[in-house]
Amino acid sequence: MTSPIDLYFWPTPNGWKISIALEEMGLPYRTHLIDIGAGDQFDAAFLKVSPNNKMPAITDPNGPDDAPINIFESGAILQYLARKTGQFYGNTDRDRVSVDQWLMWQMGGLGPMAGQTHHFWKYAPQMDPPQDLPYAKDRYKTETARLYRVMDTQLDRHRYLAGNFYSIADIACWGWASLWEGQRQTLEDKPNLSRWLDEVGSRPAVIAGRALAADKRGETHDAAARARLFGGKS
Repeated sequence: MTSPIDLYFWPTPNGWKISIALEEMGLPYRTHLIDIGAGDQFDAAFLKVSPNNKMPAITDPNGPDDAPINIFESGAILQYLARKTGQFYGNTDRDRVSVDQWLMWQMGGLGPMAGQTHHFWKYAPQMDPPQDLPYAKDRYKTETARLYRVMDTQLDRHRYLAGNFYSIADIACWGWASLWEGQRQTLEDKPNLSRWLDEVGSRPAVIAGRALAADKRGETHDAAARARLFGGKS
């Protein structure tokens, strides 16, 4: 009998990657909320699962050789789950190379750049003292726009990011791209990205994964929470 996977989660774009993947793959899971505004990510018990004090993370009681395994880093978790289930990783070695490169593109590009855009446009001006930095705001907004143009070009050639099949690369990118408005972006000149956002966002598993603990999303915006999030304070 397969035991549920323990999901350590908070409703952010990185957290959604794993809640969506678990829903898509039909894997049973138990949710443990890691309130990043309250500093739960610094708890000793969580650090045993995720030593980098970041969520998401998982514990799979039925890991390799049927022994438990802890995994942190959302990209590594997606690769693990795709290999475990044989789903959303394509059917050939060429497919898997394509999936991996777009997954790495998200991990090294889209996530960090979009995240910095959010930070300098939304959070930094609210700090004490306020940090309203035009250079940083323009730098990250412009780079995020470039990355969305890369996506739009790829999606003009293929239905999904890695090809004409839905994969963990799409799962990784969708949560970040769905927040394009908060990143001060436009879709008017990106019809393929717009089409992809709608198509992926209408999948029942994406809707379910995105809805997990959705009522908690506004709980990390006070000054103390920002200090814990951006100052590394427990």
